[in-house]
Formats: sequence, C-alpha cells, structure tokens
Amino acid sequence: MTDFEYILQNAKLFHYKGWEEGELQKCLGMLPTLSREELAKLYRSKWINEKSKLKQNIFKILFKETVGKREERIKNLEIDALIEEFKDKKSGIVALIRKELRERYKANKDRAKIAAAFNSSTKSDQQWVTSQIRQERYGNTNHQLYNWKKS
Repeated sequence: MTDFEYILQNAKLFHYKGWEEGELQKCLGMLPTLSREELAKLYRSKWINEKSKLKQNIFKILFKETVGKREERIKNLEIDALIEEFKDKKSGIVALIRKELRERYKANKDRAKIAAAFNSSTKSDQQWVTSQIRQERYGNTNHQLYNWKKS
C-alpha cells in the first residue's frame, strides 16, 4: 500500500469519528513524500474535513512558495503602498496586511498614517487603535479598574 492510499484509507476511516492523534501524526509525516498530484487529490477529497490539520498541512505544502512570497512582499512594502492595499478589501490579503500594520504601529513606525488608515476602516480596526492609544496614555486600565473594584 502506498503512502497516498494509506492516508486516503485513514481519511475515510476517521471522517465521521475524528482522527486518532497517533494516526494523524503518522499521516502528516507521510505528506512530504507525496507527489503534487496526490496532494491535490487529497486536498479535494470529500473525506478530509475543511478544518482538519491534514487539509491545512496539505495546503501549506502545495502553496509553500506562494504563501512565503506573499508574506515577504508585504513585509518589504513601503507604508503608503501597504495602506493602499489595506484599503482594497477585495485583495484577499487584508488580514496579512492588518497584521503587518499592527506590528509596525507597535514598533513606532508611521503611527499617524497607520492610525488614520485604521480609523477609516472597520469598527474592530478603530477599536484596536483606540485601545492602543489608551494603553499608551494610561497603561493597562482594565487591571487597575479590577483592583479598584476589589478593594
């Protein structure tokens, strides 16, 4: 039995009752030995749940180069270009750009531009900027408020 057949057989077996950790780890270890075609067949298989570790790892192997290049490109973008892509909500990489903008904000890089971009974005982005400003001004107020209520 090939590695592909073994993984597929176990995927069918554990589809309804959930994976046993030992078998899952064994199958994850076999993934790098499979061809791209076999990985694609497994990825599209009805026996592998969308949220399973197996499917996530198959995706990472199939698109390793693409994902790495995308993250590297985002890290290397200038702040103005990054904000323009952040405003384009259909780009498909808004979550990655948001993460990068938050990291740059915390590192004291172009805070005013990032705050302006977040304030013109979603409510959660606006709340994040507000919480960051509040923490800078007053420290961790939730902890202080909790201690005040206890005494």
